[in-house]
Amino acid sequence: MRQLQRILIAGGGSAGWMAAAMFARLFKGLYEITLVESDEIGTVGVGEATIPAIKKFNELLGLDEDEFVRRTQGSFKLGIQFNDWLRPGHSYVHGFGVIGQDLEWLRCHHYWLKMQAEGRADVFDRYSINTWAALANRFMRPRADMPDSPVGQIAYAYHFDAGLYAALLADYAEAWGVQRREGRIVDIAQDAETGYLRSVTLADGQVLEADLFIDCSGFRGLLIEQTLGAGYEEWSHWLPCDRAIAVPSERSADFTPYTRSTARPAGWQWRIPLQHRTGNGHVYASRYMDEAEAEAILFEHLDAPAAGEPRRLRFVPGKRRAAWVKNCVAIGLAGGFLEPLESTGLHLIQSAILRLVRLMPDAGFDPANIAEFNRQTDFEFERIRDFIILHYKATERGDTPFWRHVRDMEVPETLARKMALFAANGRIFREDDELFAEESWIQVLIGQGVIPRAPDPLVDVTPPAEIERYLANIAGVIEKCVALMPSHEAFVARHCAAPPIADLLASRDARAAVRR
Repeated sequence: MRQLQRILIAGGGSAGWMAAAMFARLFKGLYEITLVESDEIGTVGVGEATIPAIKKFNELLGLDEDEFVRRTQGSFKLGIQFNDWLRPGHSYVHGFGVIGQDLEWLRCHHYWLKMQAEGRADVFDRYSINTWAALANRFMRPRADMPDSPVGQIAYAYHFDAGLYAALLADYAEAWGVQRREGRIVDIAQDAETGYLRSVTLADGQVLEADLFIDCSGFRGLLIEQTLGAGYEEWSHWLPCDRAIAVPSERSADFTPYTRSTARPAGWQWRIPLQHRTGNGHVYASRYMDEAEAEAILFEHLDAPAAGEPRRLRFVPGKRRAAWVKNCVAIGLAGGFLEPLESTGLHLIQSAILRLVRLMPDAGFDPANIAEFNRQTDFEFERIRDFIILHYKATERGDTPFWRHVRDMEVPETLARKMALFAANGRIFREDDELFAEESWIQVLIGQGVIPRAPDPLVDVTPPAEIERYLANIAGVIEKCVALMPSHEAFVARHCAAPPIADLLASRDARAAVRR
């Protein structure tokens, strides 16, 4: 066995600096780590929404949460509100965390389904503290001393500025020994016999050799695709949206602890509240809508004046056929892209980084490690893909050609099987290590109108009067807990109010000048 000595990360942005920071933190100087990025090449980064797994990533890095939120102009996120997805005027929330509490061996939603069918249950939102708190614009961290109370079960993620997050991680990574090289990669050398990558050449003539290459070059896949020809599996037949327009707006008084997704005639619009601004974007299918109309719709529905010029993105939903080829691993957009409907972009970066850490090769690059990395990557992408497709497929909308198409399309067998099982008796099972838990599937299935034909027959073990008391107790306790929580705005102001954005940008620019 011969140990790797040098790791080269091609590209900065969120993916590159997340990888650099985590490698430096965990490997503790075992490898020489170099990151190459060019000030000439922009990054995709816009206001980011995340899922709770990002908390574990930041904890591994040793980031202080309040400092992280301040440095990234962040806010907190209890879930995602979906407006007009089932039909115009309808709204539901995919809240993180638990739904009520189990009774006997069945989950809360089974009892709710029985009572709801009889007109004896409240709205489903009432049984999730995350959802009810989100709708009340309230937030607090979970109480570790009250694990059995709803306030001990609050799950949350963040909204933050992706550019500021990358800058924060760059500071940590460089302090931990990562070397940054400024420049554009203009040539890539491969071993004549094996095809393995050997070095990259920058525009100024620098030649940087490495043993392991991490491709964080974005959609273009400079190493994984343009050099190694990994191939791309396209999913536009299930996910027809292929364009996005993003624009910031001034901070709104509506400082919500949730992301908002609103269905539009040929796609959907996001809203992500940050401390200094609100992130907005319109994801749409170009075969059903042109750019001018998409932009007009986006600007028409901003809740505050625009605070910058719109950015336009083109993408092909799907993934590389192999994220790890030879001695190159693609992370981030270089490995694939799924639209940000369920805020999985940064999660796919962090999971790829940690997967690589668990399967870190020696210089022999045993094919078994590569195959397992690619198997796990494929599984994760496919199951997230299915969850996103569900939002489109399960709809009553047929008011535009786009919605008729997604409503009537065939879906992957893996999703069709899940939907059929839930439609029968409300049953859902998490498969292996798929990202989204049963609670997420339950909320989106019900929110998108997939109501089982009959509840689980075992709910009849419990008398109806007892079920009513059980549901009323859950809703009542959650109501009292939420009433005691501070507003989202008050919580942020007290614990992690950010300095003026100009100060953050000035300090970032100063650090960048020192690096250069």
